[in-house]
Amino acid sequence: MEQDVQTLIADMGARARTAATVLAGLPTEAKAAGLRAAAAAMRADAEAILAANACDVDAGAANGLSGALLDRLRLDPARLEGAAAGVEAVAALADPVGAVIDASERPNGLRLSRVRVPIGVIGIIYESRPNVTADAAALCVMSGNAAILRGGSEAAHSNRAIHAAFARGLAEAGLPADAAQLVPTTDRAAVGAMLKADGAIDLIVPRGGKSLVARVQEEARVPVLAHLDGICHTYIDRAADPAMAVKLAVNAKMRRTGICGATETLLIDRGFADPAPILSALIAAGCELRGDADTRSIEPRAMAATGEDWDTEYLDSILSVALVDGVDGAMAHIARHSSRHTDAIVTEDAATAERFLNGVDSAIVMWNASTQFADGGEFGLGAEIGIATGRLHARGPVALEGLTTYKWVVRGSGQARP
Repeated sequence: MEQDVQTLIADMGARARTAATVLAGLPTEAKAAGLRAAAAAMRADAEAILAANACDVDAGAANGLSGALLDRLRLDPARLEGAAAGVEAVAALADPVGAVIDASERPNGLRLSRVRVPIGVIGIIYESRPNVTADAAALCVMSGNAAILRGGSEAAHSNRAIHAAFARGLAEAGLPADAAQLVPTTDRAAVGAMLKADGAIDLIVPRGGKSLVARVQEEARVPVLAHLDGICHTYIDRAADPAMAVKLAVNAKMRRTGICGATETLLIDRGFADPAPILSALIAAGCELRGDADTRSIEPRAMAATGEDWDTEYLDSILSVALVDGVDGAMAHIARHSSRHTDAIVTEDAATAERFLNGVDSAIVMWNASTQFADGGEFGLGAEIGIATGRLHARGPVALEGLTTYKWVVRGSGQARP
């Protein structure tokens, strides 16, 4: 079986390489037309896609998936339309391929430029959210890359239905259907085969839980653009507007608890006048609080936090809460426990805000905004292939530009090196 899976991935990689070569030479409008056709096909197949998703949701509920994970899995007409509209939004974005990053001329007359080019074949390994099938495929195609998609078993029916529509739309527009391939098996060995497919796959992008990302980073022989867990923090400074503090704390945690930009730890300055309304509002919104001793002295309904809570991505209606000594205490806590995804400060003191924005080493830092805005669409990128939390190549929401690299183009007039 393992050999069969390796053969499968090798074959998909070869077909993806051929498709990537075609995509790299296509003009912007041809790629955009393919994505618009893919979006139209998704809308035409809406009934079949939603029926497939209902099968996945029913199976997930029967298998004991949490409410938050079921929410990540579930599609409805509005969410499906949002996915199709997201594909169209990617089609409308500026094409990075061929853009000149910089140019110069050497004293000997050589003219040098760095030009953006596609990476090639992108492998995306993801869990739960079936909209990633369309988002990731659209971003890869528009940036001139071919995609090999491997979704989780819990969303298998949904992913197949979305992919079938997407690939049909590409083909109808004259683009290679192999530009976006879906691994047809949920055998976990397929993940291992992708991770070892050096030469067939140029970049792996994992989107999922800590165990998936850990496996990818441990086993990969292909470069990885890691989307790690979202242990996101919101810090309420002593100079925060009280009404804003309540609004942002509740929204950052409770708007959608199952997304990676949901706040998982709330930090409150000991100098903040009255934390009680924030904690009460969170409980009223259905949030379970796990607090340190100071927090529980203010809100007795909070449970006692353990050391593990500060390092947990709940993806649920649970929030750890701690009181800290000013912005320095907040930054120290974040340095110890953040996953470097998204961290926010609420304050009316601009100097304190700048200290936080400059001092917190995360992919996204925010001032007076909900961490739920940590999303490529909200950043004007159309969609995202993931939130990169590392320091190399790309960071934060990765969209079209993050799926390109560059090459040096040298133009001469007969220069020979002495």
